[in-house]
Amino acid sequence: MQEKPYFEISGLSAGYGGKPLIEDINIKLKKGRILTLIGPNGAGKSTVLKTITGHLPSIAGSVYIAGRSTAAMSRKELASTIAVLLTERVKTDMMTCRDVVETGRYPYTDLLGILSNEDRHAAERAMAAAGISDLADRDFMTLSDGQKQRVMLARAEAQESDILVLDEPTSYLDIKYQLELLSTLRRLSSERGTTVIMSLHELFLAERISDIIMCIKDRRIDNIGTPSEIFSGTYIDSLYDLAPGTYRSLRADQVYF
Repeated sequence: MQEKPYFEISGLSAGYGGKPLIEDINIKLKKGRILTLIGPNGAGKSTVLKTITGHLPSIAGSVYIAGRSTAAMSRKELASTIAVLLTERVKTDMMTCRDVVETGRYPYTDLLGILSNEDRHAAERAMAAAGISDLADRDFMTLSDGQKQRVMLARAEAQESDILVLDEPTSYLDIKYQLELLSTLRRLSSERGTTVIMSLHELFLAERISDIIMCIKDRRIDNIGTPSEIFSGTYIDSLYDLAPGTYRSLRADQVYF
């Protein structure tokens, strides 16, 4: 018997104000897989991610998790199932990094938002895993953009959700922390079974970390495949309107789109 998908997008149309920008999105993922969206700026990658997470209402189609439509889930249930790290700058008022990470535990608290000892331990574990324990008592707003990004990743990890959605998570990070972040994502997918859905500009990272690549161009799904399928031949040149052979002639670690 064929294994049922854990995460599924069926006939999804994403857009704004009831006007679709990308239509007929379909994909099925097993639990613990890493799906990466790539494509030119403005193609609609963020729009798709925000529709998956419910930050934007879907215009048509459905998103299913373990066979259940996300439209049938309560906000709290959805928050405990999907952790989100988007590109919007987070602004806090007199919050330490520990405070920010602990907000990832709110889907598990009571109506008063009181943290249990286990919630606090989960936040401490997430900070240690993200390598930010030394920042725990720092005011979040005093950090560099790269440090803030690592704190937000720790917050998402503290949420202990089955699905993690990230929009350009490597932005503002130097190569060391880019690789550490992706190592964390791979660990979550392999050890915890977390399904990761993200967008990346750094193609060399997408090629190395992903199980499945979804390519978006001209506000449509242009291709879906494994990294070996997507990054072979001259397809990447076509995706980004480059001259044939351009992508392979560049050093992989210099390719950002």
